[in-house]
Amino acid sequence: MIPSKDQSKRLYYICAVALIAAIVVQILRNAPPPEGCDLTAIETAFSERNSNVQVEQHGRVLHILPDDLDGSRHQRFIVELPSGHTVLVSHNIDIAPRIDGLRKGREVNFCGEYEWNEKGGVVHWTHHDPTGRHDDGWIEYQGKTHQ
Repeated sequence: MIPSKDQSKRLYYICAVALIAAIVVQILRNAPPPEGCDLTAIETAFSERNSNVQVEQHGRVLHILPDDLDGSRHQRFIVELPSGHTVLVSHNIDIAPRIDGLRKGREVNFCGEYEWNEKGGVVHWTHHDPTGRHDDGWIEYQGKTHQ
């Protein structure tokens, strides 16, 4: 069966939209790291078992975990860094806003304090310090900064 002119036009538009979407996804996956980002800081801290290391990094959300509600509430998710290393991000939602719409597979930039553990480590202090005694951290997701 030969498609009608309207069906051909519709198919053309669907293919064009799919191609544009594929190009945008590829561009986002190859986005450069945040300015000043040391792509090896977490891996170095992990291999040397260092903690209390201020880091700025980016990666892809691999898993979204349930909130930690014990004490201060934290939104938790695992990020896969460009190196393949994974790290838990623990974002205090009693101090900073929750990252609404966080989705597995999406890119995220973050700045906080790395703490070593044998599973890959944890990044916390991804928010401002209301007392002004600690470096401020942040999480940037889909163009919005949470701190």
